[in-house]
Amino acid sequence: MERLKSIIKGDRHIWVVVLVLAVVGAVEVYSCTAMIAYKFQGGDTFYYPLRHLFYLVIGISMMCFFSWMPYKKLVKYADWLQWGFVFLLFVTLVMGHATNDAKRWITIPIIGMSFQTSDFAKLALVIYLSKMLALAQVEPEKRWSCFYKCIFAIIAVAGLILPANFSTAVLVGAASLGMLVLGNFPRKWILYLIGGGIGLFILFVVFVKVTNTHSRLDTWMSRIETYFTANDDSQKDFQASQSLVAIGLGGMKGVGIGSGIQNNSLPHPYSDFIFASVAHEFGIIGVLILVGGYLVLFYRCVLIVKNVGTLFPALLVMGFLMNIMLQTLSNMYVAIGLMPVTGQPLPFVSMGGSSIMTTGIALGIILNISRYASNKETISEIEKEDNEMEEIVDYPFMAG
Repeated sequence: MERLKSIIKGDRHIWVVVLVLAVVGAVEVYSCTAMIAYKFQGGDTFYYPLRHLFYLVIGISMMCFFSWMPYKKLVKYADWLQWGFVFLLFVTLVMGHATNDAKRWITIPIIGMSFQTSDFAKLALVIYLSKMLALAQVEPEKRWSCFYKCIFAIIAVAGLILPANFSTAVLVGAASLGMLVLGNFPRKWILYLIGGGIGLFILFVVFVKVTNTHSRLDTWMSRIETYFTANDDSQKDFQASQSLVAIGLGGMKGVGIGSGIQNNSLPHPYSDFIFASVAHEFGIIGVLILVGGYLVLFYRCVLIVKNVGTLFPALLVMGFLMNIMLQTLSNMYVAIGLMPVTGQPLPFVSMGGSSIMTTGIALGIILNISRYASNKETISEIEKEDNEMEEIVDYPFMAG
């Protein structure tokens, strides 16, 4: 037990939530993929679940690692991470692996493992914005400089994600806007940014339509049009309709693990529509477990922000939390018909290696921050970096 405590650092409530979500997800992934694996993987029904477990182990291992690594060190590497992943996003857009006309993955040579660069770029952007926003408070004369650097970073990341993944670009923009609001910039700057963002998006749509250079736009517009123009159940999007049927059939207790016949009618029941799959097989009880888990995660992160006392770590926690919660709500809202289909995975539940790994990294950093939020004396144990970095990370939260 003592050895386990030495490994599990930070807020233990978050650890419990992650383990519960991981278990529910692993069970549901097996249930949803067994027949698919039997048909396409030579009868090996454990093919996809084992891959999912492999990524869960990596994700949880990353949580452990980053819960040990002092968060202050992130300031030193923020710029390298930000622009390094912007470069990888560009490489992905030009020569990445394409699925359904969308280039989202890069394959690592030799080992042959693919990863979705946008997931990692989101993490780097949160770290970079947290540094810039904290610096703007430490050195007020650099406020405007920090603001336009933030804008350039957001446009670079969201703009390179947009051609292949509209929903992720929107979520990145929304989370980044939330961070800028927390950065206490003048309201008119934020309004100018929103107006400029809308204008750039309109120009992008017009350019794509006129030049006919990007077929993914038709997919986005079709999903949005289907959602807003349907006026009765017969006109509802097929995917959303099947999702609602699955949820309705689940009832209170669900139809049972492995008995969800309706899952066969769901597109990607192991990822995009896994919330509906859980509701179908676990019933209302399963839904309450998932929703309750994410609510506990939200509450614990808010407590960490309240207790941490300094701006940089507070911005890190809020930035990561907004990304996780927006992704969670997007997945759930699609399943219950409140949003057009987005393809966003449910954090630590859906099958998908990149999402699991990056969520693990984000939660690991949050756990590390929670250690110092609950024990202020341990901050002094971190090896001192340069003076500028110390000022940035130690600037009081909600100062002045």
